[in-house]
Amino acid sequence: MAEPDTETPRERYRTQVRAEVKERAWEQIATAGASALSLNAIAKRMGMSGPALYRYFASRDELITELIRDAYRSLADALRAASADGADPAGLAHVLRGWALEDPQRYLLIYGTPVPGYHAPEDITGISHEIMTTLLDACTALAPDVPATPFSTHLEDHRAWAGDHPAPPAVLQLALTFWTRLHGVLSLELAGHFTGMGFDPALFFAAELEALPAHRA
Repeated sequence: MAEPDTETPRERYRTQVRAEVKERAWEQIATAGASALSLNAIAKRMGMSGPALYRYFASRDELITELIRDAYRSLADALRAASADGADPAGLAHVLRGWALEDPQRYLLIYGTPVPGYHAPEDITGISHEIMTTLLDACTALAPDVPATPFSTHLEDHRAWAGDHPAPPAVLQLALTFWTRLHGVLSLELAGHFTGMGFDPALFFAAELEALPAHRA
């Protein structure tokens, strides 16, 4: 049985307005980039005054935080669902690329150039750790006995980026190499740097994936 709707009409209206504000914000980002995001411009598009809109988002940074939180949550959920279905690191990579291509602006907001003057709150870091945990779990299952290297030994004392995941140091390096190289390829593709080069980016992504240690382990 469906849970009863306990929201008041005022709460439902607030939810609807916030959702529309975020929709307008994504339109702005697609046109001019996140650094040009303007609550006053959004208010004008919605037929509202600036002060009225500030009742729904107190600042530009609060709105950016909501957009980033939504983006990270969407990616974390997609990767977790794929992992639950048995996806290995290669499978997670294809989920990542599909998610990025579905909405490039969403990807570029969280993995592209940082917004000047913006600092994400701690809970955003927690969601990004969920994403890395999913990859680390997959790498651990794939290659639990991968040999250590001098750099992986160095990583033993630097686990904060991985949410202090208990994976062996060499698996940390495996996942970090996998993650950074895939993002490098994706970032170039989504920024349009492959346009006009004459090759299929999907085939290039697959070739890079096959060459990565976590694919061959």
